[in-house]
Amino acid sequence: MRNFTNVKDIGPLDLAVKEALEVKANRFAYQHLGKNKTLMMIFFNSSLRTRLSTQKAAMNLGMNVIVLDVNQGAWKLETERGVIMDGDKAEHLLEAIPVMGSYCDVIGVRAFAGLKNKAEDYEERVINQFIRYSGRPVFSMEAATRHPLQSFADLITIEEFKTKERPKVVMTWAPHPSALPQAVPNSFAEWMNATDYDFVITHPHGYELAPEFVGKARVEYDQRKALEGADFVYAKNWSAFADPNYGKILSKDRDWTVDTEKMALTDNAFFMHCLPVRRNMIVTDDVIESERSIVIPEAANREISAQVVLKRILESL
Repeated sequence: MRNFTNVKDIGPLDLAVKEALEVKANRFAYQHLGKNKTLMMIFFNSSLRTRLSTQKAAMNLGMNVIVLDVNQGAWKLETERGVIMDGDKAEHLLEAIPVMGSYCDVIGVRAFAGLKNKAEDYEERVINQFIRYSGRPVFSMEAATRHPLQSFADLITIEEFKTKERPKVVMTWAPHPSALPQAVPNSFAEWMNATDYDFVITHPHGYELAPEFVGKARVEYDQRKALEGADFVYAKNWSAFADPNYGKILSKDRDWTVDTEKMALTDNAFFMHCLPVRRNMIVTDDVIESERSIVIPEAANREISAQVVLKRILESL
């Protein structure tokens, strides 16, 4: 595997999950792959789980790790071509990228959507420039439209906890005080659609995702109806996708908050969220603290998803 930005890059999911469970059982078995290899992790946006889990995964594989926070530890970078650089951005990404590539063997990039120009966001300009100009394998640590490491970890977690071959998985929109990108829900939908799960998306009118991510999922605007008989409930907020409201908050309706009454409609479902989570906006305290909440094992599997991706990249070098 050269680059990793979406579900298609990982290949057959059953084999990817099998490999993930093997890696999880023996995390240090492949240190020879990373010996004298360097991972550079580049953050245009903040991170907790992604930074820690990916760095730990690289260390498990014997890699050296360089972490660069572009907003705090480097010159401000210009990303657009044709711009007269007479402002506060001292370096262009087109020079910075090949320089970064010269110091490492693999690059991970985290760059969120700006939520101002849908065309620019959905072109994935930042990560695609790294793929084009770095000369190194590149993997996404969350981009404008997808978060594949998170979705891979979600899949691993569902496979570990499911009690039936074809579980019902419901992704529900929930309120949030800020406008958030569609990357996590897009990616989760993309990965769930690649399985044979019974997959349902529920959200208020106006929060429809891009059709290419909705795919074969059933869309239900009645949250309670969607949750009936669910085996897994994945709660997540996202801002509007469709024009003219792209990137906007259309609702903060707390009737969509996941609470015990909503979970009682399910088939004793497990609760999932990518974290960080706004308690009593996205989910109530009692739900996220319940024995059916698997947000911590889900987060722990971020190390495993990252390690499988890095392992496969290293094997291709």
